[in-house]
Amino acid sequence: MKTKFKYIALTLVLALGTSSCSDSFLEEKKNYGSYDDTFYQSQERTQAYVDNQYYDFFSAFKSPIQSVVGSYTDTNSKLTEELGGTQDYINPNKTLINAADANAYYGVKIGTGLTNSPYNRIRECNNLLEDIDVKGANLDKTFRDQAKGQMYYLRALQYFDLMRTYGGVPIVTTVQAAAADNPAIQLPRAKVSEVVDQIVKDFDMAASLLPGTWPSAGTNYGRVTKGAALAQKARVLLTYASPLFNKSWDGSNERWDAALKAGLAAEAQLSADGYGLVGNSAKQWEQMFLVDNVFCPEAITVQFMKPDNNAQTMNNSWERAIRLQGQGGVGGGTPAPKEMIDLFPMADGRRPTAANGYNDFTFFVNRDPRFYRTFAFSGVRWAYKENTTAVLWTYRWLDAASKIGYADGNSSASSPAFVRKMTNLTASNATNFQYSQTDIFEYRYAELLLNIAECYAALGQTGNTIAYLGRIRNRVGIPSANNYGIGTISDKYAAIEAVLYERRVELAYEGKRFWDVQRWMLYDNAVLPGVTGGTVSKLGLAPINGTQRTGNFLQFKNTAASISTDPLAAARASIVADPDATNFTAQLATLATFYNTNFIRTALVTPMDNFNGAAVKIKFNPNYYISGLNSTALTQNTWLTQTIGWYDANGGAGTLNYQE
Repeated sequence: MKTKFKYIALTLVLALGTSSCSDSFLEEKKNYGSYDDTFYQSQERTQAYVDNQYYDFFSAFKSPIQSVVGSYTDTNSKLTEELGGTQDYINPNKTLINAADANAYYGVKIGTGLTNSPYNRIRECNNLLEDIDVKGANLDKTFRDQAKGQMYYLRALQYFDLMRTYGGVPIVTTVQAAAADNPAIQLPRAKVSEVVDQIVKDFDMAASLLPGTWPSAGTNYGRVTKGAALAQKARVLLTYASPLFNKSWDGSNERWDAALKAGLAAEAQLSADGYGLVGNSAKQWEQMFLVDNVFCPEAITVQFMKPDNNAQTMNNSWERAIRLQGQGGVGGGTPAPKEMIDLFPMADGRRPTAANGYNDFTFFVNRDPRFYRTFAFSGVRWAYKENTTAVLWTYRWLDAASKIGYADGNSSASSPAFVRKMTNLTASNATNFQYSQTDIFEYRYAELLLNIAECYAALGQTGNTIAYLGRIRNRVGIPSANNYGIGTISDKYAAIEAVLYERRVELAYEGKRFWDVQRWMLYDNAVLPGVTGGTVSKLGLAPINGTQRTGNFLQFKNTAASISTDPLAAARASIVADPDATNFTAQLATLATFYNTNFIRTALVTPMDNFNGAAVKIKFNPNYYISGLNSTALTQNTWLTQTIGWYDANGGAGTLNYQE
């Protein structure tokens, strides 16, 4: 049988299942990029094709702070307040403006083999959508429809991340034969509005073809659903309504209305299918993240992980990263910047200010219940399989010669608190937490409610905004008084700010913060010529530019007799603060006394944000919100124009404006 080769010329499960495919299938598909007609003659082979698409899209997704389909890195999360460490895009000593410096996500031209880049993934979707009803006409119609629904969903998801990265991009919805001199396939960059229209169309098609739920066990676990497609559509339209892409965000309600309508439709569908907020306490909120290979009402889209080292399975790398050395972790944990520690509300929902009783030294007293499930700190219980009563201690002490000792061997103690959100208290340190099976929630029901709340806020419907925020806070045990501590919201700008604040708390360390900062342009009021901005001031916020992520040592306040002997070993033996204990509040009070008696807070020797050892402050330039095309993409596709704020491969200024 003749083998057909199909390429597109432009390219240089969320419910996220990752079913493995046969080795022979992967060999044919990845190494040669070829498809013979037998792929559509059996349901088994077609299913392998679909499953491999999940693999290509999500195999790199191994940590909740990662984003961008296909590549899945934590780069974007490191550009926010959540994580310290200077990156190029926030380094005041660097200016990125040339095509050579632009994001390379777009991909490279196909050579003799295939690369797993955005337009290749789009081509794979297009291939099935074109062929399955013709070459696979003998297959069961429901099976074919569901296969197509998954391809429409994945194609839309890929275009969304291309849009968030580059703004307008070429839209390719058919399989094209590569040719260097065929103008018909030299497609220009579409407008953002056109890309959004295509994405919405695809998600609508996906929703019409996909089931509301799949069986929760076996190979169908984690596949995309009707509700997931509608929720993703709502996320896209919220992004499109936001200031980055919407010059009239504050003067026209059209896009906000569309985003709200989509969000409410997704909420209705998901609710009918059995989805919703999980639990009515912070403990249940924490346990929600550990639901393994069974239906979880909170998980609209989820990446399935397994607990072994088989080459065909995937392990969550998050547990391994956040555990400290004294617990068997390998990276020294994930230190929380002071700015994140100081962010979370008080127990009654009010902001953490001195007037509201907040003390940033004993920062753990009287905080939002989610605080204790998001951060760990010296004196708090943080268990694992081999030690179910483990208490974290991470501080240092100095002897008379200023030599340094560290509690429990935790020498990376660059913050008084460490991220512990989405931790598994039964995870094993026998292999340094390498084979964690904790699934990753890519899209939670709570985020959908926050998306709806934001639409209501932008439309000036503050009562509805508070109602939706109240649902988020109520389920973790924050008292309802004073609108769950939110207070009275005076106008839509205050309402938007309240939603963005709640998103920072509820969705912390879930890979969402950068996209919120990006679409609201929160680094600074400064914008490119031809782009409308000023949202930072309008929302009553302080710019992120000019700030820095701050770390501190928690240090024994007296001189220790020796660096080899912990001066607090005996005194701390009876200290424990267990978030699950009925007397947790009293335990925290005892711990606060212990802190005041024994510790001081000192500055890091090398700041958390530094360049060559010297402290730096965040500087994110306006052209970084939307990347230009990389030199490779421009030189291999010479008809493509460059984005404003960036120079093209020949040094000319970009002209394509992404804001409409």
